[in-house]
Amino acid sequence: MRVTTKGQVTIPKQIRDHLGIGPGSEVEFVATDEGARLVAVNENLSEEEASRRFSDVLDRMAGTLDLAGMTTDEYMEWLRGPREDLDVD
Repeated sequence: MRVTTKGQVTIPKQIRDHLGIGPGSEVEFVATDEGARLVAVNENLSEEEASRRFSDVLDRMAGTLDLAGMTTDEYMEWLRGPREDLDVD
């Protein structure tokens, strides 16, 4: 993206949607060793809006994890390793 003469940039729609940035939202640019990072400033959201945004994120994540037929318990054991605190004979 190109910086305007006023120092403005346009945040791509995909990023605005992902971060929940809309008109009136506040963002910060944070300097890093690699350059700069855009950070959406936390807003005081209503419980309903926070719930809606969370649901939107979950909807976008649906179908992105392939467990290769594993059950939840099998996946958790694969992820964490066997539980040593259980006596299994």
